[in-house]
Amino acid sequence: MTTPFPEPFVPTYTAAAPPPGCPAHAGGVGPTGPGGLRRLYGPEAETDPAGLYEKLRAEHGEVAPVLLHGDHRAWLVLGHGANITVMRTPSLFSRDSRLWSAFRNAEVPADSPLLPVVAWQPICVFADGEEHRRLRGALLDGLNGFDRRGIRRHVRRFTTDLVQVVGPTGEAELISQFAEHLPMLVMTKLLGMPDEYGPQLVTAARDLMKGTETAIASNEYVVAGLRRTIAIRRDSPGDDLTSRLLAHPAGLTEDEVMEHLRVVLLAANETTVNLIADSLKMVLTDPRFRAHLSGGQMTLGEALDQVLWDSPPMSLVAGRWATADTELGGQLIQAGDLLLLGLAAGNVDPVVRPDLAAPLYGNRSHLSFGAGPHECPGQDIGRHVAEAGIDILLTLLPDVRLAVPEEELSWSSAWISRHLTALPVEFTARDIEPDPVSVAEAERAANEAAERESGAPAVPATRSAEAGGTPEPVAPAVPAQRRGWWDVLTGLFRR
Repeated sequence: MTTPFPEPFVPTYTAAAPPPGCPAHAGGVGPTGPGGLRRLYGPEAETDPAGLYEKLRAEHGEVAPVLLHGDHRAWLVLGHGANITVMRTPSLFSRDSRLWSAFRNAEVPADSPLLPVVAWQPICVFADGEEHRRLRGALLDGLNGFDRRGIRRHVRRFTTDLVQVVGPTGEAELISQFAEHLPMLVMTKLLGMPDEYGPQLVTAARDLMKGTETAIASNEYVVAGLRRTIAIRRDSPGDDLTSRLLAHPAGLTEDEVMEHLRVVLLAANETTVNLIADSLKMVLTDPRFRAHLSGGQMTLGEALDQVLWDSPPMSLVAGRWATADTELGGQLIQAGDLLLLGLAAGNVDPVVRPDLAAPLYGNRSHLSFGAGPHECPGQDIGRHVAEAGIDILLTLLPDVRLAVPEEELSWSSAWISRHLTALPVEFTARDIEPDPVSVAEAERAANEAAERESGAPAVPATRSAEAGGTPEPVAPAVPAQRRGWWDVLTGLFRR
């Protein structure tokens, strides 16, 4: 079964999103707010988040009071041990955001940029106890059904396709032309989505996670694509996460399936993009890293652990909500308070890392994937996509090197993550042989186009509603010329 080729996604402003001038647009916001508390948003916080964390640690210790967008109070957990305590004690620190006193007191406006992150949803991320076990169990069973060899085949295919585009030019920008595309393209295959959805979802997902005024429109685009995929897989199950969730004995509703697919798609993409970007930066700029790799003294997987300590894909996670008055890190936490897990701050806690220069190859006690009952369920997949993608890239472009001085690299930061903005590289120009799987997909697309040209019956838009059928997506309008699907998609990349 095929689906409509989605229109090129261009985010458009929607009145329901945060308008310019609201706290989501942080221009003119000072570093401190009511009560002299430091803000986790605004120019200072976004320019040097690591410096801000250290100021807070010096002033307050393991747990610091801070202000979020709209000057809502929260607690930022800075200590490694305090973070572990919060993660592993759901009886005191719940994931149910409906407990937040700001929600109960109707203090959060409908256009708050916090809502996409903290608004309660019927998914395992916001559940505890038996409901959490039911939902997370289904998700884990679905994710654990993928084997490393199968994932690597997808990674090899899409890495090769992406490098094919830039190979003959001898230069590339590895963030916008590689890191931002590979995880989403792989995830669309694991979720059972059609290939042609990938590039459009890259644009929508990045816009959504940036919290811009078009984030709501971007979210609607992602949700629409997932609902179409669910309709396809309900009629034609496959070896993919969507089909597994639909068939799981936990009995997830269609809304529960869609919401879990959405959080997997977005969370896996955001974290893996950042992991790939920061790991590639380390490969290209740290002479110790390359010396170790070339000398066979460490694996790429072990090196990723160093990156996960130094540059966690998510700087912080919101959040946990206190179920009762308690004490943490010398601070009195009241019932209904919001706590933010400071992953980046906890990873550099002097208690566990007195010497930040000491290597941590193979040490996986970092906080980057969390701990306790809500530990990231897809961490193995994310690590493998990043590791395999970088490995295959370096194989295809063995002499790749940074094209600018390291000090010219820059980052952009938001309250939950930090992104390397660009990674320009150069290498010996070369033609890259296509991956056999992509060749097969191109041939299949060409054959389908030829069948339509020869006058084969058109696929009806939907089954008859009068007949009680389920709506079925329209077949895509494949171009008449014999172009493979990747030729079409790379045309979008080059715009």
